[in-house]
Amino acid sequence: MRRKQKNSGFIALMFAIIISVVLLLIATNLGFTGFYGLSNVLDSELKERSSAAAEACVDTALLKFINNPGYSGGEDIDVDGVAGNDCTIDSVTSGEIKVQGYYDNKYFTNLKIEFDPDDMTISKWEECPSLSSC
Repeated sequence: MRRKQKNSGFIALMFAIIISVVLLLIATNLGFTGFYGLSNVLDSELKERSSAAAEACVDTALLKFINNPGYSGGEDIDVDGVAGNDCTIDSVTSGEIKVQGYYDNKYFTNLKIEFDPDDMTISKWEECPSLSSC
């Protein structure tokens, strides 16, 4: 009977080690989940800023086209005075605008807008993976 008591202590020790390892893995996994979740929220926020910059560029391009129907784009616009939060009016033709908004040169939003130059109504608003594919 003494022999069974020695084995039961060994089994209890192994059980405690296994439970400790499982708990450590769960805690590590939860830590990484929180870290990656925070990273995704930050990426989403910065993408939203680039999208807002692109929308500001569309408004600027429309205004410049209204004031000068010969306006063709090809200029960089400082959106809010913050470095890295800018946009580029790539091209403005009679009925189409292509812009790229960017934040920190890492997060980009490319927009292609189709509009009626007579009454300035927007008929299509599309986000593209790149300006060349618009």
